[in-house]
Amino acid sequence: MTALARSLELRGHEVILFGIADTEERVRAAGIGFHPIGAQDYPPGSLHKLDERMARLKGVAALRFTLQRVRNSARMVLRDGPQAVRAANVDVLLVDEADFAGNVADHLGLPWISIALLPPLLHDDRFPPFWLGWAAGMDGLSRLRNRLAMRLLLRIGAPIFREINTQRSAWGLKPYERPEDGLSPLAQITQLPEALEFPIQGEKPAGLHYTGPFVHARQRPEIDFPWERLDGRPLIYASLGTFQNGSETIFRTIADACAGLHAQLLISVGGGLDPGSLNNLAGSPLVVRFAPQLKILKKAALVITHAGINTVLESLAEGVPLVAIPLGNDQPGVAARLKARGAGVVVSRHRLTPHRLRKAIRLVLEEPPYRDAAQRLQRSIQQLDGPGRAAELIEQVLQLRSADCCLPAPV
Repeated sequence: MTALARSLELRGHEVILFGIADTEERVRAAGIGFHPIGAQDYPPGSLHKLDERMARLKGVAALRFTLQRVRNSARMVLRDGPQAVRAANVDVLLVDEADFAGNVADHLGLPWISIALLPPLLHDDRFPPFWLGWAAGMDGLSRLRNRLAMRLLLRIGAPIFREINTQRSAWGLKPYERPEDGLSPLAQITQLPEALEFPIQGEKPAGLHYTGPFVHARQRPEIDFPWERLDGRPLIYASLGTFQNGSETIFRTIADACAGLHAQLLISVGGGLDPGSLNNLAGSPLVVRFAPQLKILKKAALVITHAGINTVLESLAEGVPLVAIPLGNDQPGVAARLKARGAGVVVSRHRLTPHRLRKAIRLVLEEPPYRDAAQRLQRSIQQLDGPGRAAELIEQVLQLRSADCCLPAPV
């Protein structure tokens, strides 16, 4: 969101990002205006505790925990959002699809646009729901399966929708009946490049706009890194992300799988694990808490990832193929798209062994089609200015002129 906000500011708009206390430092460091909300529910330090708990969960447990977080966040946004938006005197809301702040816009009579940082929520049975690792399909069985999965999502998310509809009723607004009711009627903008979407016949869903990765390299914090320890062998970069990063077993499996290959393994453990806990790994890989990812990817021959959308997009922007081990939430859906486009191999965490992972690693390293596919996606992504294109679309949809209106962008 800070990347999108920066592009809007460069076009002359004033931007305010609404968020909890733990996000303020990073937002202000990016030079973006900030307005705090949720002080009662999320005092400083809350985000780290939630992420630590998330790091220990996988699969259905991770999804349930995420849904509970979404419900709590929605409750906070509905309670604190109207007053905060009025106080900031904003004209337009840009709403992360996961945050339900469109309800605040409806209540205040403001126009708003949905922003999909994850694969977009689609009301189209050609596409599987974003959290599933299924392939897309036009056949009747695939489309039936997708419709049933969306019904399951509605059932799982029922407590969230009850919470939202209670408040909508109190505000005199029509209740939500389907998940897609929570999307903007004006536009849905996703940072997913269309080149990475499932190759589906026919028109794309109405109102959906693919742009490209929301990245501004200059907004990344500087990270100390022992560059002198890179030894010149092909570099395999392994990261399970910043939030879902507590699986010591998976990191050890990765090290076992890479041991003996003519390659150097770099493991970034993120915030969920102490690098010191990964002693005596096979092959003696380089282990750090955080790596300067954008710079590392320029040197990498292969990325092993949980299939978080940001790592996948940033890897493909450098033409680097991937081996994906999705752990939960949207990651299976991202991995399925990666596989469909031929730029990587997916290994189920339920069947993860050093042998299976090594086989996948060697396949991606040694078979040219994977790198070729990644480089095709790279060429497509390099032609995109995701934040800039999103800013243009926002102006077009709202019939704004640059430097003519204030555009607040709440998360």
